[in-house]
Amino acid sequence: MAADPQQPGCSRGATLKPHVEVRPYSLAEARRFLKAVEGLRLEARWLIGIALGLRQGEVLGLRWDDIDLTAGTLRVRGQLQRDPDTGALVFVETKTARSRRTLPLPPTVLTALRRHQEHQAAERFDADNWADPGLVFATAVGTPVHPRNDYRSFREIIRRAGLRQVRLHDLRHTAASVLLAQGVPARVVMEILGHSQISVTLNIYAHVAPEVAREAAARLKGALWSGE
Repeated sequence: MAADPQQPGCSRGATLKPHVEVRPYSLAEARRFLKAVEGLRLEARWLIGIALGLRQGEVLGLRWDDIDLTAGTLRVRGQLQRDPDTGALVFVETKTARSRRTLPLPPTVLTALRRHQEHQAAERFDADNWADPGLVFATAVGTPVHPRNDYRSFREIIRRAGLRQVRLHDLRHTAASVLLAQGVPARVVMEILGHSQISVTLNIYAHVAPEVAREAAARLKGALWSGE
């Protein structure tokens, strides 16, 4: 069976298509996804993915030093990757300066991270050994979450939720489309997601343009004909 080019661990370059269809979840589907991850051990991981649009490696590479629970911010500066030569998981810096960014945390995500930190502290207390106390998202023994296992978890979540099968990367596109549909300027969305070019953001915008246009028409009517 042919390898899934979107599944973590597949070789880079050979199987990736230059133009992959963007298939973000709708707002209703995104809400169903959020409902499906409630109470999961790594619930905060999925909230970050769909609310802030971090790449898989960026989420799995987060360290507690990157998160300020007092200020309510999250800093993206590295990512977890599989070494193509050895197969080992390694932490590397983000590839571009634009990928390095500090983001405000939505209140629900901030609450989930605080709860996750408390649960992780309890797990560390009960564990004989904990490999890496600095990791935000780790296995039950403190080792990094393997991208393949993360991918399998995602597939199981959407299967149980009865959601259409999309790529894990489409959570990132969902974050962008929801922001754009709420009227957030494309340039701001570009900065939040760390897109390298505004054209990437605008490509996603095409999926929500009709909804945004309807909202714009309603606002235009209110502005021009409010006195009628």
